[in-house]
Amino acid sequence: MTDRRVRAAIAVLALIGTGIAAYLVYVHARGIAPVCGTGGCEKVQSSSYSELAGIPVATLGLAAYLTIFASALVRGPAGAAVGLAVSLAGAAFALYLLVVQIAVIDAICIWCVGSDVVICLLAVLAVARIRTAE
Repeated sequence: MTDRRVRAAIAVLALIGTGIAAYLVYVHARGIAPVCGTGGCEKVQSSSYSELAGIPVATLGLAAYLTIFASALVRGPAGAAVGLAVSLAGAAFALYLLVVQIAVIDAICIWCVGSDVVICLLAVLAVARIRTAE
């Protein structure tokens, strides 16, 4: 896979993640329950774990996805390094939050799991990109 194709795939996935995170920021800011088939989304979104130092976790995710998207637009090792660092940190944080959902909150948010899948795929692509960066 060429660097251009990897960057395009990263950009598309980052936009998907941006959509998920933007929706979760919106419902958090409005104080409304997210659309959820499992019923766990509201419980997760209203838990004390939905914020970090007073900042909604979804806002952090939105910032991460936008940073990853921007890094996909930058050719070369610098863009690849930023994308790798942010996506790996995001994947590690997503894993932590998934464990919290299962072990502490006892509820699963499908929006969060969707975001977890996207950030993990981005981490895999970021590793591939760092290997192909021009």
